[in-house]
Amino acid sequence: MAKRLTVAHNRAEPERSPRGQRLSRPVLRGVLELDRLIHEQTRLGIVSALAVNESLSFNDLKHILKTTDGNLSVHARKLEVVNYIACRKFFQGRTPKTEYRLTPLGKQALERYLERMEALIQAARPR
Repeated sequence: MAKRLTVAHNRAEPERSPRGQRLSRPVLRGVLELDRLIHEQTRLGIVSALAVNESLSFNDLKHILKTTDGNLSVHARKLEVVNYIACRKFFQGRTPKTEYRLTPLGKQALERYLERMEALIQAARPR
């Protein structure tokens, strides 16, 4: 189970930066626990595109993300290995086709990632 993102409030002793400077605002704990697989730009693009589409072909994803065959293939494979996306290969006539969809685990991982990013953005906004 994923750890929840919390804000550290220490009334007795103020938070300190690595240099020992006093921090004027609470520091987010757990932000470093962002899902590194999704955090990479191309992989975030893949899961985001699949989150709003039931499925997409390899060529559709390549066009949307403006990337190369090799780059998309490597990043999609990393997401497939951890079961964030599912890949289906088939022939349409004599032409091989590859189609991707986001798995339930991938949907959960993306939602968790977005929640943590939203918390980070809120903490970084000037008050």
